[in-house]
Amino acid sequence: MESNAPIGVFDSGVGGLTVVREIMRQIPGEEIIYFGDTARLPYGSKSKETIIGFSRQIVKFLRTKEVKAIVIACNTASAFALETISQENEIPVVGVVGPGAKVAVEATKNGKIGVIGTFGTVNSNIYTQYIRDINADIQVFSKACPLFVPLVEEGWLYDPVTIEVAERYFSELKSYGIDTMVLGCTHYPLLRHTLQKVIGEEVTLVNPAYETAISLKRVLQENNALRKDALPEHQFYVSDGAERFQSFANTILPCRVIETTDINIEKY
Repeated sequence: MESNAPIGVFDSGVGGLTVVREIMRQIPGEEIIYFGDTARLPYGSKSKETIIGFSRQIVKFLRTKEVKAIVIACNTASAFALETISQENEIPVVGVVGPGAKVAVEATKNGKIGVIGTFGTVNSNIYTQYIRDINADIQVFSKACPLFVPLVEEGWLYDPVTIEVAERYFSELKSYGIDTMVLGCTHYPLLRHTLQKVIGEEVTLVNPAYETAISLKRVLQENNALRKDALPEHQFYVSDGAERFQSFANTILPCRVIETTDINIEKY
């Protein structure tokens, strides 16, 4: 593994930027090649076979950039495609589900954990499996919240409509008495303030993005692959809407995104 090679990160859209932000904070010397599949989002309503196909195309593109590791910064793709992508590639592949599940188990006091995500992530039961593999006594209550993704993409992070939607989604979770809730979609941390307000301050919100960055750092350390050149030049690619993506990215990331490139991902 070439230590100065970049890290490939992909997501269905802008949500994966929450993972990129944490990678930049936790391992600031690393260079990132990001791909957002903005032309084909959302992933959460699509089949496992479709998500695996999309993920293969994206990984093929990222491999042309000679990345040393790949981060699947999408819960749905992590749930459906992580195993396949890991088997098909010799470089490390890190998903967001495992790290998030681990922290949720560590955070809960009453053994009742809520998980919110897309239909795909929730229906896969991937978080329940990971959590119960760690502690079989924990109760997991999942709720699909599909409208959160378009609300984030629209930039309605604090809008009254978003609050109303969250209140309707969370009414059921509140009745279960959860004390911990996993933000099981990389878009959701961008709504953290609003979601915390609705679910209540007594509920601990788990952001898998931070834990994913820590997991990636550990993998690079174990492979003696931390970047030695401290002047990274990040690259950003999307399958549609580069200008809009770039504008959004510059409200989230700690660095300035100077250029975003549209590519035809279907050719990979």
